[in-house]
Amino acid sequence: MITKMLIGGNWVNAADNKTFEVSDPRTGLPFASVPLGGIRDADAAVDAACLAFKSWAKTNVFARAALLRDAGALVEKNKQEIGRLMSREQGKPAQEAITEVQKAADILRYYAAEGERVYGRIIPSDESGTFSMVVYQPIGPCAAITPWNYPVELLAWKIGAALAAGCTLVCKLPSETPLCALLFIKYITDAGLPGGVINALTGEGKVIGQRILERKEIRKAAFTGSTAVGKDVLASCTESLRRSSMELGGSLPMLVFKDCDLDSAAIGAARRSFKNMGQICIAINRIYAEREIYEQFLSRFKEETEKLIIGDGLDGTADLGPMCKKQGVEAVTAHISDAIEKGARLITGGKAPVIPGFESGNWFSPTILADTDHSMKIMSEETFGPAVGVMPFDSMEEAVNLANDSIYGLAAIIYTQNLATVNYCAQALEAGNVAVNNVDAGTINAPYGGWKQSGFGHEHGPEGLYEYLNVKHVRIHAGGE
Repeated sequence: MITKMLIGGNWVNAADNKTFEVSDPRTGLPFASVPLGGIRDADAAVDAACLAFKSWAKTNVFARAALLRDAGALVEKNKQEIGRLMSREQGKPAQEAITEVQKAADILRYYAAEGERVYGRIIPSDESGTFSMVVYQPIGPCAAITPWNYPVELLAWKIGAALAAGCTLVCKLPSETPLCALLFIKYITDAGLPGGVINALTGEGKVIGQRILERKEIRKAAFTGSTAVGKDVLASCTESLRRSSMELGGSLPMLVFKDCDLDSAAIGAARRSFKNMGQICIAINRIYAEREIYEQFLSRFKEETEKLIIGDGLDGTADLGPMCKKQGVEAVTAHISDAIEKGARLITGGKAPVIPGFESGNWFSPTILADTDHSMKIMSEETFGPAVGVMPFDSMEEAVNLANDSIYGLAAIIYTQNLATVNYCAQALEAGNVAVNNVDAGTINAPYGGWKQSGFGHEHGPEGLYEYLNVKHVRIHAGGE
């Protein structure tokens, strides 16, 4: 277990030696402590990233790729250790956490290869002896601010793309889950990464995060988190006109049409609504089912949901662990109470289960609410927990209008066997990602980003790499005929 920050290639305590505790969400009790970084630590990390950038940006792209491949191999080799630590501090089942670490290793290798494919181009001119070159250069030292729900995978998205592009990073790690992120970074550096290329800080975002963003040397901010905090991060970028990419909140709609494979839709709904206890930006928040199959869908959805086993994620028997934070339980409870008070029907869940031996943990049962409408918070706000609202619709146009009636536009899901319905909905839905007859709206080699208040910019795919590159046009007059 790593319990120190990484600055300039050295694992260090906070400059003032302050610490804070990391708790186990199964028990609510602390089990480790990490440095409470301050302004001096943030400045040291930015200085280290600036110094390292001078050489890292000039490092041969194939040498950078080789380091990323070696880092991916080390992360994969140690995925059990990282994953089980993640399970203990975040709550998700160990196997799910280990799978997340495997994805992180794959991301590092993907961007190793993608970095080797930044080609630029030559543009001819109508003036004799003259031509243009378009080249791509690393943008500079960058800030990466990541959340606790996917503390390794979302960090890997930023590390892989930034390092492949030739950028250096100052990473502000989530206070709820710093340990697995630190261990992940440790294995990346063990691959031979030069000191200062990655710097990792732990502590309060309002202190170290703000200080990092006050430094004009930081040329880009990559943030994943809530829309409210994202607006604050964006505001801090305006003075220097720093580039930023934001993957923010979501309220994902799922549209279930009468001609769908109902079993597949119900299984998918249970998985995407409640995986990681619904603590996913692309968790299903609201479902719209065609009226003819509405009650039938609710019945199958309930059946699949009640198969899920809640328990200690470290013992290998649970599908779902505890929620990460007590505040999350309170937010879910408030959304459920609001919906029921306004006339929603409770189908299943709605309370915290008792888990023997872990009675004080952050537990909650997967919850389905029927007969909901858009006056209810469950249908208009991001719940970010294991609760989903379901309401009927009568036409395709109505379903799309309901889905688009949101400030968010990160992703949407459609279940239908009608190609015309697929074509209409995929075009009309106001979301950056649309999944049809599956619930996986993101994949590593395709761009992932949001519309509206779900953010801007992209991660994944070559688009994620180009977020860390400046475009330069060089017009050359070489003479001659």
